[in-house]
Amino acid sequence: MTLLAYSPRTANETLCLEYIMNQQNLSRADLATLTGLTKATVSGIIKKLIEDQLVIETGIGESSNVGGRKPINLQFNGQAGLSIAIDVGYNYVNGLLSYLDGEEIAIIQEKPIPLNEDTIQTYFQEIFNTFSKVAPETVYGVVGVVIAVHGPVFHGDILFTPHYNLDQIPFRQIAESLTDYPVYFENEANLSALGEYSFTSTSSSLICVNMHSGIGSGIVQNGHLQVGSHGVAGEIGHQIVVLDGTPCRCGNHGCLEMYAANKVCFEHFATIKAMEYVNAIILREYYRNQDADALAVVAENVRYLSIGINNLIAHYDPKVIVLNSSLYREIPEMIALLQDSLHSHFAKKVILRNSHLQEKATLLGGLVLNLQHFLAIEQVRFTETNS
Repeated sequence: MTLLAYSPRTANETLCLEYIMNQQNLSRADLATLTGLTKATVSGIIKKLIEDQLVIETGIGESSNVGGRKPINLQFNGQAGLSIAIDVGYNYVNGLLSYLDGEEIAIIQEKPIPLNEDTIQTYFQEIFNTFSKVAPETVYGVVGVVIAVHGPVFHGDILFTPHYNLDQIPFRQIAESLTDYPVYFENEANLSALGEYSFTSTSSSLICVNMHSGIGSGIVQNGHLQVGSHGVAGEIGHQIVVLDGTPCRCGNHGCLEMYAANKVCFEHFATIKAMEYVNAIILREYYRNQDADALAVVAENVRYLSIGINNLIAHYDPKVIVLNSSLYREIPEMIALLQDSLHSHFAKKVILRNSHLQEKATLLGGLVLNLQHFLAIEQVRFTETNS
C-alpha cells in the first residue's frame, strides 16, 4: 500500500481538525459556528480532510428545532496512522505502538536492565524490529517516534539526566540510525502530563508529578507544555527542602528527590529492615500490617512531598495535580495523608489524585506529542471526564 504524503495544512484546516478531534459529533454547521468561518469555507475544508483520510463521516445527528436536513457528524480518523513512544527509565525501557487515537497495537516492557550505549542500541533495535513486524497498514504509516528521558529536555536536546548517564550517550544518533521516522525527545514527566491531560481530564490546567528514581513534574496549560526559558520548569525534585542537606547531582544540597523519591523511600526501608530489595508492593504489605517502620517511612515521604506540592500550587495554581508513583498507587491512603498535609488556603480547590494511566501515561503523552507535530495542532483531548 502506498502511503499518503503529509501535506502542510492551512490555519483554518488546522483549526477545524482540532475542533473535530477535541469535541464529539460535530457537524459542518457546528464547525462554522465554533470557528466563525463561512459554511462554504468549512465544507471545502472538510472535503479536503476527508480526501486526506483524516476525517470520516460517522452518522446522522439531530436536526434543529426548526427542522430541515439532519446534519452529518464528523470524527477524526484515529486509525489513519501510527505512533511509536519509548520511555527510558533508570533501569527499564518501555515501548508502545499505537494508532493515532491511542488504541494499543503492541507494547514492550524490559525491566530490570542496565542502561548504557550498547543496551540502548540493543533495546531500541528490538523495539523497532518488533513493531515493524506487527504494524498494520495505515494511510500515513508511523508519523513519528517520541523518546522520553528522566531529565530536562529543551528544544529536543537532553540537558541533564541526574539518575543515569544518558546525557553522556549519543542518544539521538542511536535512535536516528535505527529508523527513518521523525524522532523527538521530551522529559518523561512532561509527557505524563500530556497523557493525563489528553486522556483523563477536561480541566484547562494540570500538573503531573512523577516519582521514580527522582521526582519531576509536567505542567500543561490549555494543551501547552510549560517548560520555561531553559527547559527546566517543573523540576520539582530539585527544590531545596533541607538546608545544607544531602548532596544532589544537580549541584544543590537537600533537594526534594533526595528525601521523597520512590527509590530513596525503598532504599531507606530496606536499610532499616536489613533487606536487599524493597519495592512498592513489599512496603505496602508491611504498611497494611501496621509495621511501625513502614508507617514512619510513609509518613516521612508524605511530609517531604507535601512541601513540594504546596510549592507547586503556590507557583502554578493548577486545577488538577496527578501523582504518578507506584508507591502512591499501591498505598492509595497516602493520597489522603498528602491532602491532609496541604494546609494552605491555596490548596483547597485543587484536585489531587492518582494517575489513571499509570505506567502508560508517558507513552500516551508521546502519542500526543507525535500528533501535535504531525498535524500542527495545539491541543489534543480524547476524554469527557470531569477532572
